[in-house]
Amino acid sequence: MPHLRIEYSPGLAGRVNMKGLCRAAHRAMVETGIFPLAGIRVRAFCADHCIVADDHAENDFAACILTVGAGRATEALQQVGQHIFAALQDFLADLLATPHFALSLDIRESDPALSWKDTPIHARLTKKD
Repeated sequence: MPHLRIEYSPGLAGRVNMKGLCRAAHRAMVETGIFPLAGIRVRAFCADHCIVADDHAENDFAACILTVGAGRATEALQQVGQHIFAALQDFLADLLATPHFALSLDIRESDPALSWKDTPIHARLTKKD
C-alpha cells in the first residue's frame, strides 16, 4: 500500500490523457518519499453510469481515494495529500479553469487486522545484491 483509485466520469476520458494522469499521480506519490515504491498502485476506473451535479452535459469529475497502511501521523498524511492533490490540480488545470469539473482526494487508512497481502514485488524491489 498505498493504492490510489481514480474514479472518473465517462466524458473525462475524451478530454484527459488518463495514462498521463495516472503517471502524474504515481510520480507525486514517489516524490513524497513516505511510501515504499513496491507498494504504490495507481488505478483509474470510469463510472459508466453517473449524474454529476445538475446533470449538465459538460460536467465531469475525478474522485480520488488514496488508501494507505495504518501508522502514519495525520500531519504526514496531510502533507502527502497536499502534494498529490497539487500534482493532480496541475495536470487537470485546464479543466479546473472551467465551471464543469470537480476534483477530489480523500485519504483512508486500512486496518491491518482486516487487510491481507501476498506481494512478491516487494521482495524483488527491496532485494539487496
